[in-house]
Amino acid sequence: MNDIEDQRVLEGIRTGNRAVIKEFYKENFKYIRKYIIQNSGNQEDVEDVFQDAMMILYEKIEFEPLELKASLRTYFFGICKNLWKKRLRRMKKIIISDEVFTSEEIQEDITTILDTNDREYLYRKYFIQLSDTCQQLLSLVFKNKTTLEIASSMGYSEGYTRKKKFECKKNLIERVEKDPMYDELKIDHSKE
Repeated sequence: MNDIEDQRVLEGIRTGNRAVIKEFYKENFKYIRKYIIQNSGNQEDVEDVFQDAMMILYEKIEFEPLELKASLRTYFFGICKNLWKKRLRRMKKIIISDEVFTSEEIQEDITTILDTNDREYLYRKYFIQLSDTCQQLLSLVFKNKTTLEIASSMGYSEGYTRKKKFECKKNLIERVEKDPMYDELKIDHSKE
C-alpha cells in the first residue's frame, strides 16, 4: 500500500466504512495469525488481538489524523505484536528474541504499569461500544458535571438524566465485568 491508499483505509476505518474494514481485515489477518500462532497463541488469541488492535487504531485516528512513519500494515503489525507481548506477560511468560523468560525476570514496576494500562484499555474497549448517547453522558459525568448541567447540555429532564446515567454506568460495568481480562486484573489488584 502507498501513503494515499493508507490514508484512504484510515479514513474508512474512522468513518466505519464496512467495505474498507472488511478489506483491511482480509489483507492483514493472515500474517497477524501466523505471528501469534508461532508465538504460543491460538485462533481465539488471534481474533482477540486483532479486534483489540483495530480498536486501538480507531482510537488513535478518531479525532486527529495519524502520521505514519511506516506503512499502515507495518504500524498495525506493531500494535498487534505489542498487544500479544502484553498478553504473554500476563500469562507469566514473555518472549524476547524467541527465548522464553519467566515472570521472575520481569521487573515489578513494569508489571504495575502494564496492569494500569490494561485497566484503562479495558474501560475504553467497552466505553466505545456504548451508544453515542451513553458515551456523551458518561463523558460529562467524568468531567464532574452536575446532573443539572448534564440534563441541560443533553436536553433531558433531571430525573431522566439520573435514570439514564445509572443505566449507562450499569451497562458499562456489566460489559467490563464479563471480560475475562477483568478477572485477571481483579485478582492481580487484590494481591497488591
